[in-house]
Parts: sequence; structure tokens; C-alpha cells
Amino acid sequence: MAKQINPYAVLALAILLPGAGHVAIREAPRGLVFALFVALFSVLTYMTTTPDQSFIGRHAGGLFVWALSIPDAYRRAALKARQSDTKAPLA
Repeated sequence: MAKQINPYAVLALAILLPGAGHVAIREAPRGLVFALFVALFSVLTYMTTTPDQSFIGRHAGGLFVWALSIPDAYRRAALKARQSDTKAPLA
């Protein structure tokens, strides 16, 4: 069985790039879905806001989904690490 990645490293990856934390814990489809929804909602809010809004205001939908993906990736990594620690190796 492959060694589990540190949940803090997953947290750092999730902060840097949407979906990267999920990919690191071998949940690539979930990471791809988060990345696609970040892009979708960024474009959607960009198209529905006026040009005088700030960058954050114009991309608020995508940034919101990205913010939701960060604790999700960390929580899933921590759960996987905890589960792998509780499984006793066969001696």
C-alpha cells in the first residue's frame, strides 16, 4: 500500500491550485470536478458583473468554490491518514 501524504501538504496543494489536493490523495475525479466548477463559476460571475467591480468581485463564484475545496481536501486527507494509522500491519 502506498504511503499516505501528509494532510498539511495536501492543504498547501489545495491552497495553491484548486483540485490539486484531491489529486494528491488519489481522488482525481473529485479534484477535477472542483477545478471545473471553479472555472465555471468564475466565468459565470465574470459575465454577470460590471467592469467596475474588483477582480475578486468579478470572480467571486469561482473563489467561493475554491475556498470550499480547501477544507474538503484537508479533511479527506486527514481521514485517510487516520484510517491508515488505525489499521494494524499483519505480523
